[in-house]
Amino acid sequence: MLLKNPLAVIMCMAALVRPAACSAATFQDALGREVSLAKEPVRIVALAPNLTEILYYLGLGDRVAGVADHSSYPPEAQGKSRVGPYVNVCVEKIIGLSPDLVIGTKDGNSRSDVELLEQAGIPVFIVNPRSVQEVIDTVASIGQVCGITVKAATLAAGLQRRFEAVRSAIQYRGKSLVFLQINIVPVMTVNRTTLHDDVIRLAGGVNMASDDPVTYPRISVEEVIRRGPDVIIISSMERGARFDEARKAWMQWPSIPAVKNNRVHVIDSDLIDRPSPRIIDGLEALARMIHPEVAWDGGTRQPPAEK
Repeated sequence: MLLKNPLAVIMCMAALVRPAACSAATFQDALGREVSLAKEPVRIVALAPNLTEILYYLGLGDRVAGVADHSSYPPEAQGKSRVGPYVNVCVEKIIGLSPDLVIGTKDGNSRSDVELLEQAGIPVFIVNPRSVQEVIDTVASIGQVCGITVKAATLAAGLQRRFEAVRSAIQYRGKSLVFLQINIVPVMTVNRTTLHDDVIRLAGGVNMASDDPVTYPRISVEEVIRRGPDVIIISSMERGARFDEARKAWMQWPSIPAVKNNRVHVIDSDLIDRPSPRIIDGLEALARMIHPEVAWDGGTRQPPAEK
């Protein structure tokens, strides 16, 4: 069922993480912990690139004191202090930045690092967006923790409207078999436990490797030929000759429906890898690749033209 009042729904989502009755500044995070803040945070450290993106999307860039390595978007984030890769952050650097809030991820950041920061008296709020819908919810919850509940709910509602516009446009369309290539040598793809799979499904496709027991399985060219996907999407961290060559390599196999119908595409990996607001850009882009015959409005932003 489609949501008729996304803003109201987002406000309800925000209520799920509203301050506990015992304190106006106590919030429950994705680990089920109660995180207390003495005041509205003004020095925030983001322990993953997607969290950096969310903070900037919320207009909180001036409060960001530090970011994890590879926080490349938006460009302004590149000038912030680095605290190491999100899987192995430098606790000493974080403490040295004197933050009044650290935001981390359940799956990416070490629990021991979180505990060390807490022992140093630094509140750490953990999130765990694993799907497109959970990304939208996380935008609302982080905004509430940072003291901008109404603004965050409004921004999250805008993302929700774009999300629902895609679902409405493709809900009665047939499902196309999609092969997503995330690595060139060896050829690798994703299974159903990934954010990529959720985006493919919501965009009106069926992930060819959804049932593989390995999260990021290697797959042979022969297997792709045998399965015959309708659409091939190559995920690249940058546009360039290497990925153009990967596309050309698939074009040697006209027996694959995707090749026969010229439906081999390249997409910026940041749009579908990171659980950030740009995941909606990725959803829209994939929906147009999988269902090019469909048009929709709803305030969606046009994806960048394919190279």
